[in-house]
Amino acid sequence: EALGALGVVVWPMVEFEADDALAAAAVMAAADDRVDQVIVCTPDKDLAQSVRGDRIVQLDRRTREVRNESMVRQKFGVPPPSIPDWLALVGDSADGYPGLPGWGARSAATVLARYQHLEQIPKLATEWDVSVRGAMRLAATLVEQRERVLLFRELATLRTDAPIGADVDALRWMGPRADFAAWAERLGTPALHQRASILAAARG
Repeated sequence: EALGALGVVVWPMVEFEADDALAAAAVMAAADDRVDQVIVCTPDKDLAQSVRGDRIVQLDRRTREVRNESMVRQKFGVPPPSIPDWLALVGDSADGYPGLPGWGARSAATVLARYQHLEQIPKLATEWDVSVRGAMRLAATLVEQRERVLLFRELATLRTDAPIGADVDALRWMGPRADFAAWAERLGTPALHQRASILAAARG
């Protein structure tokens, strides 16, 4: 409610998560010719799958690093569309799934850089045309835990059909509502209302 009073667009979600909304908003904004570039401000690994060339980039607020598609490849070893597969193998503690035993960031990157997606990885390590330490064990684990890893990938895959509205203009910040002053007082930051009002006036 406080964010709404500040004038920030809030998306109530039932079947979707916050990362789905961010991914959906990025796709919607990138499709608008008036938008020069979309910057997704989060360090979360799963949002790297939303990066598209230099059109949609990711800003890691902790390191201040901006990652375009080539930098996503450099950091993870795979292109953005393979990020859900990479996370399924490696795991993501932030989202609560552990990945597969034995699979690490390097082995997952090496295999997925060649095969792109889980379904395209040969079941037998003898059929792999990439060199990975412990390949026999990794291949066996992938076969034995196939249903599990596919579930992890589903959890890691962001949905871009979240109901966030159909227009980028709806995302525009128009400044705080009249009731934000009361919210700022309740939050113990009365100066925040004045700062927000000044910023809105400068933008308008």
